[in-house]
Amino acid sequence: MAIPIGTKAPDFTLKSKQASGLVDVKLSANLGKKNTVLLFFPAAFTSVCTNEMCEISGGINDYAGLNAEVIGISVDTPFAQEAWAKQEKISLTLASDLNKEVIKKYDVVFPMLAGVGDTAARAAFVIDKNGVVHYSEQTPTPKDLPNFAKVKETLAKLK
Repeated sequence: MAIPIGTKAPDFTLKSKQASGLVDVKLSANLGKKNTVLLFFPAAFTSVCTNEMCEISGGINDYAGLNAEVIGISVDTPFAQEAWAKQEKISLTLASDLNKEVIKKYDVVFPMLAGVGDTAARAAFVIDKNGVVHYSEQTPTPKDLPNFAKVKETLAKLK
């Protein structure tokens, strides 16, 4: 079960492959500045994950307008995430939890997805500028998407 509302969100440092090379993505970089939406997803290059990340990318300005940065996290390599982002025109930051440490910290491990191994469950968290979780949702199955209307509603209250 995903970590609950009211919890101090575990900090992390993950790698993201961007035009400038490999960069660190840290939750703590947003503390005191803006809210953060963490979207855990099972795997790049899959249909539901592609639809989710493309939909979020298409509305990324909505999140910026709510003073929030959106970070997508999966257990894919940063290089696979970059190739997928380029192919699908995904504009949000993608971060690699290749060692599966962050999915364990947030308690969103999906065991043996399609028989290939543990991945991230599909989940969404809204974390305020102080690092406190205000929204926590793990979907019932990897095919289900988080309730993005509730994510935005939560962000609007934090603005």
